[in-house]
Amino acid sequence: MIRLAILASGGGSNADAILRYFSGHPQIQIVLIACNREAAIVYQVAEYHCVESIQLSRERFQAGDGYLPVFQDKQVSGLILAGFLWKIPSVLIEAFPDRILNIHPALLPKFGGQGMYGLRVHEAVLAAHETESGITIHRVDEHYDNGDVVFQAHCPVNPHDTPNSLAQRVLQLEHQHYPPTIENYFTQQTNSELTLN
Repeated sequence: MIRLAILASGGGSNADAILRYFSGHPQIQIVLIACNREAAIVYQVAEYHCVESIQLSRERFQAGDGYLPVFQDKQVSGLILAGFLWKIPSVLIEAFPDRILNIHPALLPKFGGQGMYGLRVHEAVLAAHETESGITIHRVDEHYDNGDVVFQAHCPVNPHDTPNSLAQRVLQLEHQHYPPTIENYFTQQTNSELTLN
C-alpha cells in the first residue's frame, strides 16, 4: 500500500477531491492531513473522511525536523501539496526524493514563484492579457514552483473573465486532474522500484 500525506493551508477542496478519489483504492491510502492554519476548513474535511489531521508549527516545520518523525511513524511514502503555502524544507525533500507533488493554478513557468498563490495568480494572468491558463502539477524541490513538470491542463481565458471566474474554471481542472495524476505518478514509481528490485 502506498501511504500518502496531504499538506494543505485552507479550504480543502482539493484535499476533499483527493480523499474521495482514493476512498477504497486498492493501492493508495491517504493517512494524514497536515495544515499550517489553526482555523482551516480542511480539518473538517479530514474529520468527514475519518483521516487523522495535525497542525504544523512554522518553527518546527521550517527550522526543526520538518515533522519527518511524524511522517515516518505513519509510514508515509509521499507528500501531496494541496494549496499549501509554506516552502518545503530540505529535510523533507531529502527524505522523499521525487515523492512530493504540488499543484499550481497556472501554466508554469509563467506566474509562479514566491507570493504567487490564490487570486494573485489569476490577477497576474489577466493583467498579462493571456488567452489561456490552466494547472501545472510538478515535483517539489528547494525552490517555489520550480520542480519538473509532471502534468499540465489548459483552459481558455475569456474576454470578460474576472480573477474569481477564472479561478473557478482552473479549480475544476484541479479537481478533475490532480487525483488521477497522483495515482499514475505514485503507482508508476512503485512499479519501477519493484522492477529494479
